[in-house]
Amino acid sequence: MDNLVVDNKKLWQGVLGEAEIALSKATFSTWFKDTEIITSDSTSIVIRVPNTFVKEWFEKKYEKDIIRKHFNKVLPALNKIDYVVGGKKQSETIFDQHPPKKIETRPIASKPVSKITIRETGDTPERLNPRYTFDSFVIGESNHLAQAASEAVAKSPGITYNPLFIYGGVGLGKTHLLQAVGNQILNLYPKKKVVYITCEKFTNELVDAIFKRTTREFKEKYRRVDCLLVDDIQFLENKESTQEEFFHTFNALYENNKQIILASDRPPKAIPALEARLRSRFEWGMIADISAPNFEMRLAVLKSKMVNSQIQLPDEILVAVAQKIQNNIRELEGALTRILAFGQLNNTIPTLEEVEGLLGGILTSPGKRFLKTSDVIKTVCKFYEVRKEELLGKRRNKEIVVPRQILIFLLREELDMAYTAIARELGGKDHTTIIHNYKKIKNLLLENNDMEMEIKSLREKLYAVD
Repeated sequence: MDNLVVDNKKLWQGVLGEAEIALSKATFSTWFKDTEIITSDSTSIVIRVPNTFVKEWFEKKYEKDIIRKHFNKVLPALNKIDYVVGGKKQSETIFDQHPPKKIETRPIASKPVSKITIRETGDTPERLNPRYTFDSFVIGESNHLAQAASEAVAKSPGITYNPLFIYGGVGLGKTHLLQAVGNQILNLYPKKKVVYITCEKFTNELVDAIFKRTTREFKEKYRRVDCLLVDDIQFLENKESTQEEFFHTFNALYENNKQIILASDRPPKAIPALEARLRSRFEWGMIADISAPNFEMRLAVLKSKMVNSQIQLPDEILVAVAQKIQNNIRELEGALTRILAFGQLNNTIPTLEEVEGLLGGILTSPGKRFLKTSDVIKTVCKFYEVRKEELLGKRRNKEIVVPRQILIFLLREELDMAYTAIARELGGKDHTTIIHNYKKIKNLLLENNDMEMEIKSLREKLYAVD
């Protein structure tokens, strides 16, 4: 057994195959990109990972259930797995790579500044809010990936994930994370220039610069920053001049290893009127989503806001609010503020009945629809005029098969579902069939304009606000 010859490439391809089936597309790409086995024998394996963040995540999350599980099938005597942090060799990989760039390493400040002050970001009126920090951000299953990636970026701006693209619905904490990164960078690197701006403000400044013939100053202003934080980037769509300028600003910053972080209410692929070259660049780095929080996280948010409150509400009130406001952290915090204000004005602790009366408007506000599996199924059924039972059933005639394949593609692309989860949703079909159907639609998109238009129409219907 000691003389066993191991094909490192084939062995790691097996792990990648297992991971791709078990994980969502974005999660798989995020953690397993640019990884490989560099040495191995019958009892030990050394894996190369791109950074310490991935190393820690492998050790905590994936080594036991995915990596070691596959290795043990081939190497039963294996007892040691080590990780080496370093750049990937120029070898073949299953991932598409964007053109390599020279990376300039920078040491992390050993003594971060303890106090965050409000900083003017560039020459804009936008300011970093000192309350938006990582310490004040409540972490849960719905946002842990975006939060962890943001912290990694703050420690090594321009190195770890560039660009970082965070997307999610209204009021889920995208702005909080964006500004937390900015505040942390200024803590660790006080001399760096950090600019936070909304896409709308960026557009207005460009229009003003064109009118006043000061476009040169405008260009220099945004291309000399160390970290550019842009909120609501989806508002770039249908603004040709702004997209053109942002494209060149993006390139200038990226080529100089300056950090770019973008926030949007949807992923790049779901912004219909965004230029392909911008969409491609937005997908170069890491894409992390923030989804609607579960009950436990909503309750944790409420309790965290109660720590410094003069009035302590009973758990039954916090539970009631957490149960009824399900999709929006901002509304959740707004509801709590209203309850506490009522208690302070009346010098009393509100009853459950009083709380329900206070929050009637908030609790019945429809807000923005969040995308769920049922939404995708319903949209596909309506678009192709097929019944749900047929779509999820076993019939294989063309009128059903193509919509079913498109449903699989959308569940994978838009909801980031694992192949196994999609298989369960479609009545327990074999995951290999799901993979085949997904890849078939993906390949068709490259050569069939009609298919591209159908998918685009479906995406627009999925993300349309009721």
